[in-house]
Amino acid sequence: MNSSITRGFASDNNAGIHPIVLDAIQQANVGHVVAYGDDVYTKNAEIAFRKYFADGIDVYFVLTGTGANVLSLASLTKSINSVVCASTSHINVDECGAPEKFCNCKLLTVETPDGKLTPDAVKKHLHGFGFEHHAQPGVISISQSTEMGTVYTPGEIKALSELAKEYGLYLHADGARIANAAVSLDLGFREFTVEAGVDVLSFGGTKNGMMFGEAVVFFNRELAGDFRYYRKQSTQLLSKMRFIGAQFTAYLESNIWYENAQHANNMAQMLYNSVKDLSGVQITQKVQSNAVFAIIPERIIKPLMEQYFFYMWDESRNEVRWMTSFDTTEEDIEKFTSLLKRLLNR
Repeated sequence: MNSSITRGFASDNNAGIHPIVLDAIQQANVGHVVAYGDDVYTKNAEIAFRKYFADGIDVYFVLTGTGANVLSLASLTKSINSVVCASTSHINVDECGAPEKFCNCKLLTVETPDGKLTPDAVKKHLHGFGFEHHAQPGVISISQSTEMGTVYTPGEIKALSELAKEYGLYLHADGARIANAAVSLDLGFREFTVEAGVDVLSFGGTKNGMMFGEAVVFFNRELAGDFRYYRKQSTQLLSKMRFIGAQFTAYLESNIWYENAQHANNMAQMLYNSVKDLSGVQITQKVQSNAVFAIIPERIIKPLMEQYFFYMWDESRNEVRWMTSFDTTEEDIEKFTSLLKRLLNR
């Protein structure tokens, strides 16, 4: 089967670019503008972010999600600090040690059943303050939505923010799939970020129809400090910044962030409803965004994966992850489910 035209369920990163975003890039590709972000496209994108969050914020655009997370954490820490995060978090599992390398900080991981931190789980790492033999806890980092497809409520985030403030820590949010979380909660972004006490947000769009580019959003401008210098030093300052700005402006102002995420979430619900009652399929997480986690018989994983590529999550118990995207179709779900049923009934 030609993988270049087959939509699988491996990752929303595998999807292409939304036509409106692609058109925005094309429209920005006219004439000369000043490089490195001093252009009207980038300024318009900053204005769009302030409409969604608040006027008193600073927004900086970077190339990658890893860059956004690393630079966010670097702006909040010194090398003596530690960052408390879920063991399943992207910064712990999927960034090749970049946070440790570039922030020189220790990650303190918390085992969770659903990818979500709680104050009680975090508290076990909040000790050793003023003791020179211990890294000093400096940041609590959450993912919204989580790598397990679950979503924090505003109240849950506020509780973590209050804990952070009690101990003199900052709260960082990895929002690689923030649009999916907003749709799941039926809320705007600000209700579970700036209004919930998040200090710095990594805002992603690549997984939801953009081509490239992420944003680091400071809800407290004082924390931005020397961020622009760190961005340059870490090779995340794009000279042709207008092409990130043009994407974000189209993404936010045309409301495709919502439409794309809503569709992806709906497709995940459709997939969940299609497989949840099948004998041999055990759903392992709540389906709150665009991910379905399931345990399936080992014998069917390879033939299923040959037709619809996806990733193993926990090989020790045959747990798989199926991700839906803004371009997943009902036909994709129907054909995948049909194949799954045939393989289960062999």
